[in-house]
Amino acid sequence: MTLELLERSGLLDGNKASPRAPIPEKSDILGRIGTLETRLARTQSEVDAAQSVRFRVFVEEMKAQLAPDAMRCKRDIDSWDAICDHLLVLDRAIEGDPEDQIVGTYRLLRHDVALASGGYYSSSEFAIGDLLARHPDKRFMELGRSCVLPEYRTKRTLELLWQGNWAYALRHGVDAMFGCGSFPGVRPEAHALALSFLHNNALAQGDWAVEARPELFRTMDLMPEEAISARKALSAMPPLIKGYLRVGAMVGSGAVVDHAFNTTDVLIILPITSISDRYLNYYGADAGRFAS
Repeated sequence: MTLELLERSGLLDGNKASPRAPIPEKSDILGRIGTLETRLARTQSEVDAAQSVRFRVFVEEMKAQLAPDAMRCKRDIDSWDAICDHLLVLDRAIEGDPEDQIVGTYRLLRHDVALASGGYYSSSEFAIGDLLARHPDKRFMELGRSCVLPEYRTKRTLELLWQGNWAYALRHGVDAMFGCGSFPGVRPEAHALALSFLHNNALAQGDWAVEARPELFRTMDLMPEEAISARKALSAMPPLIKGYLRVGAMVGSGAVVDHAFNTTDVLIILPITSISDRYLNYYGADAGRFAS
């Protein structure tokens, strides 16, 4: 998310697990601002706490409907959790253990791990395989399950999530990021202006083109181009998707309705070479802006 978006928005605004080496206690801090810090989850209990935060946001706030076991244990959990890294934002001013301090989270899945462990979550909605086949030498990273507790939806928290994503991508030599961006509700027509703007102005082309799976494809081209107001479309767009656009991201062709999560999803594609200079200058080409 760029500084321009943050200023304008007011936010400044699943499969068998592969064994992973323990993360050294002092090497995984990716950034700090005040009492907030961002790092990867170190233990399964921290992953469990992040799943609890996701449940609070996706189910209790956004009315998602998960599997019965997940609803009973009040955790948003699926098989991909076991193979992903879990980026956390913690507020160290909260008394208690680290599990009590988690206020935001992102789920990160690297290309080599995905290929070895069953693929990407996004492939259940979008034809990710076609994209990967066109770029056999590139290393991808999937971003997903982004959420922040309501009282922490501020400039500092969002900056640290992006700081963490960027630092992680640099650490692992990532060439491109992708993931689902969501509009609320299951009626694409309710977002006709924003979806039509994306279709006409941000559609991934050529080697980066991706389409929704044909059986799930819902058109995004819902309004005549001459009727689209860019200002109104951006105003109607969820801040996360708008932020991706300002960084330099593109979107795939076609939306997908996710009835379980009560959302309408689009695929965000962000090659590292497309990231805007303003973003790189703000966070640092070496992710040094908020480095600890």
